[in-house]
Amino acid sequence: MADRKLSSPTALDELRDRTLASLAERRKRGATILVGMGTCGRAAGALDVQIALRAAMREHRVRAQISPVGCIGMCSYEPLVDVALPGQTRVTYANVTPEMVDRIVAEHVVGGHPVEEWVLGQMAYDPLDGGADRWDPLYPDIPSFRKQLRIVMRNCGIINPERIEEYIARDGYQALKKALTSMTPEQVIEEVIASGLRGRGGGGFPTGRKWAITRQSPGQPKYVVCNADEGDPGAFMDRSILEGDPHAVIEGMIICGYAVGAEEGYIYCRAEYPLAIERLKTAITQAERYGLLGENILGTGFNFRLFIKEGAGAFVCGEETALLRSIEGQRGEPTPKPPYPAQSGLWGKPTNINNVKSYAYIPPILRNGADWFARIGTEGSKGTAVFALTGKVTRTGLIEVPMGITLREIIEDIGGGVPGGKKFKAVQTGGPLGGCLPESQLDTPVDYDSLQAAGAVMGSGGMIVVDEDTCMVEFARFFLDFAAAESCGKCVPCSIGGTRMLEVLNRILDGQGRMEDLDLIQEIALYMQRGSLCALGQLTPSPVLSVLRYFRHEFEEHIRTGQCSVKH
Repeated sequence: MADRKLSSPTALDELRDRTLASLAERRKRGATILVGMGTCGRAAGALDVQIALRAAMREHRVRAQISPVGCIGMCSYEPLVDVALPGQTRVTYANVTPEMVDRIVAEHVVGGHPVEEWVLGQMAYDPLDGGADRWDPLYPDIPSFRKQLRIVMRNCGIINPERIEEYIARDGYQALKKALTSMTPEQVIEEVIASGLRGRGGGGFPTGRKWAITRQSPGQPKYVVCNADEGDPGAFMDRSILEGDPHAVIEGMIICGYAVGAEEGYIYCRAEYPLAIERLKTAITQAERYGLLGENILGTGFNFRLFIKEGAGAFVCGEETALLRSIEGQRGEPTPKPPYPAQSGLWGKPTNINNVKSYAYIPPILRNGADWFARIGTEGSKGTAVFALTGKVTRTGLIEVPMGITLREIIEDIGGGVPGGKKFKAVQTGGPLGGCLPESQLDTPVDYDSLQAAGAVMGSGGMIVVDEDTCMVEFARFFLDFAAAESCGKCVPCSIGGTRMLEVLNRILDGQGRMEDLDLIQEIALYMQRGSLCALGQLTPSPVLSVLRYFRHEFEEHIRTGQCSVKH
């Protein structure tokens, strides 16, 4: 639709202003009802709730706008339904069922009085009134929100992810406009370096430095790649961002393309994320229609195209070189480094590869400036961290917190602690390649260096809590079993080492263990860490080693008695 193309930066501003005015007029005319339609909401029954809402509106002859939104992070409360009446901010209902809908419509939408016993909270302000970069708590009366700072998740659960206009109304693509019209590529890179942003895919390499290496590396064409191959058990951060705010990732990738000198990008997303892929495709199509992707973006002469590559579910393809081989149509196996992808990546050309969250940080950093972002977090870990908080915790879901917050604050203040009167036992951070920390480490600050010193890692953002009923040897075996099964088999230290270590754990759990097995575990781990080709093999022993470090007595008890006291 050529008539919709934004031919200049001014046209983008005009569209934002028109959309804000249209949204304000729509809210004046009648109620707005928002339904959480991320994967978590749909799994909890949101589609049935939406059908019931439409039926109730017809019955009560209500004039209202129903809008699907992504996951706001409160997954344990899904399905979530928000009601906003003219002149009022949004009221959020939790765990809504189709049977609750008629009363919500009759008493709140029609009668103007919320059904108080079902209300989870009320937003302090309407995020769609403008002011996209407002950072105070959205729900001051909900404990899990008080210590959060939503930067990457600023639009998740707020906008309809299938309407680019709502993203633009929240200052979407303003950072791209700024980069293309008032900054050189080198200045963009300098701003990202100054922000202190480190890659959120797990390694924590400085994002701006990687961009600089890609730009300086000889060879054309250059490529921009987004690693959305999120495969950790219990992790759903990237999926929720792609489902709830796909344009943030797209905008970040376009800016990266401008900065490094690339005109083509790829989003590598696993096929098990059909809703994320569907919304990405919709977002790319809309961006192309508005001229924000393609030729001569905003009339500046810059060109950039974006493509989606669906992965087949191999965990090893989360490793960047294996991912690139998969995009090329080859078997997804790691290759030795150096050269690094920034030097020789996709089809042998310089390639910048970052995680979903890393790209999503770029627009607010450019809008607000590097100094703003660098003031958040700790000296070595700037900004915020996004975690999927799961397991034996009262309030599971997706959270975004300033770097430096402690594990205790996350688990107890945000997560509500361990349910059922049980005692906290451990928390696994960093997914199946991460580390397990006991109660004595709960005051550890959440940042790259502190977690590593404690025997864990930041990883991509998985955080699994277990209680006193958990056998830690079995817990370690669960992650080892996953990692060993996902080895690509290319290098012996990983493929054979993981199998041998798993055999040792199985022997211990079967009551056939020997005390020397504990030394054998550490010996195998050493060879895997030193000899494996990629991080999958190098980090596979990490959960076992951290459990052995903090819960050695449980290993010894299994060996001495042939059973676990936790289970008996």
